[in-house]
Amino acid sequence: MAKIISNFFIALDGVVESPDKWHFPYFNDEMGAAIGAGVAKAGAFLMGRRLYEEWAAYWTTTDQDQDFAGFINNARKYVVSNTLEKADWNNTTVVSGDVAARLREIKEETEGEIQMSGSATTVRWLLANGLLDELNLLVHPIAVGHGQRLFEDTPTHALTLVKSETFQTGVLNLTYVPENAQS
Repeated sequence: MAKIISNFFIALDGVVESPDKWHFPYFNDEMGAAIGAGVAKAGAFLMGRRLYEEWAAYWTTTDQDQDFAGFINNARKYVVSNTLEKADWNNTTVVSGDVAARLREIKEETEGEIQMSGSATTVRWLLANGLLDELNLLVHPIAVGHGQRLFEDTPTHALTLVKSETFQTGVLNLTYVPENAQS
């Protein structure tokens, strides 16, 4: 059975929006290796509708980062949405209706991890519904001051730190599991 693993670039003030505007000065080989190790375990990729629309438009046409483009364009992808009627991006399935039940089925059917990057609204929903197995945060030593935060107006969710590492750039690589998901 697969686990749903969520990954975020996040600022000290909790901002996850537009990491392309503040993340890159902190990217180094250590971070690249950590990201690559996660991608290597992916059996599928999960995203919300907005991220799907942005990434489908970008990764199918870019000349940048061909390694990741090749991975994501060919990977099995699931889009959580009750408004998206069809998904044209290669190997993409729309998950709608009883999303929680369908995601439990997908977890049972999938080999490897079901990776996520971004989709804060979807991650909050997964956490509230007991479907998120792991939350990986690359905490950057910067306060962005504006933008969507990972947790905005949410109920309290107790998380347990299960792994931590500090990169030379000051970025913290933190892995949490929801307390109710611990075995």
